[in-house]
Amino acid sequence: MNRKCPRLQETYKKTILVIESCKTENQLEGASRMVKNFKNLYEGVGYPKVLSYSLDRALKIKQL
Repeated sequence: MNRKCPRLQETYKKTILVIESCKTENQLEGASRMVKNFKNLYEGVGYPKVLSYSLDRALKIKQL
């Protein structure tokens, strides 16, 4: 079975794990691109905006 769009919950959890595992500025830049890709992928499908805010907040916390 070929899925075009991965499951929202799985993708969200993986993105959070990537953000939390970042140890360098370069890794954070990659995580930031991953968040942008997440938003672009699910924008057409529709997803709760709280997930978008949560990912942005996780990035901001990790940058501090």
